[in-house]
Amino acid sequence: MTQYLLSLPHDSEEEPTMATMDPAELEAVMAATGAFMEELTSSGVFVFAGGLHPPSSAITVDGTDGDPTARPGPFTRAPEYLGGLWVIEVPDEDAAVGWATKAARALRARIEVRAFQTVPQG
Repeated sequence: MTQYLLSLPHDSEEEPTMATMDPAELEAVMAATGAFMEELTSSGVFVFAGGLHPPSSAITVDGTDGDPTARPGPFTRAPEYLGGLWVIEVPDEDAAVGWATKAARALRARIEVRAFQTVPQG
């Protein structure tokens, strides 16, 4: 079995959070997400999930020049950022894409699918 990251990108200009969403829209999204989470859990593929605050809330710790220093802000600026994620464990990429399709349908959003690397045997 392979673990896959299903990630939910957000637009950096908007930086949406649950606190800024329309309450009716938030309720619908939470219901759809809850149903998706229930299906992931009951099928036995669920490993971990979480939603992230926007990049403006980040602190970057940089140790590239020796002594690590912390500074406010994301490590990079980008048009999109990771807003949430699921880690699932399934037999293959086709199964992962199937789950991503269900997430995209439930959330009416784009979902990126990426496998975790494994250490080569030998």
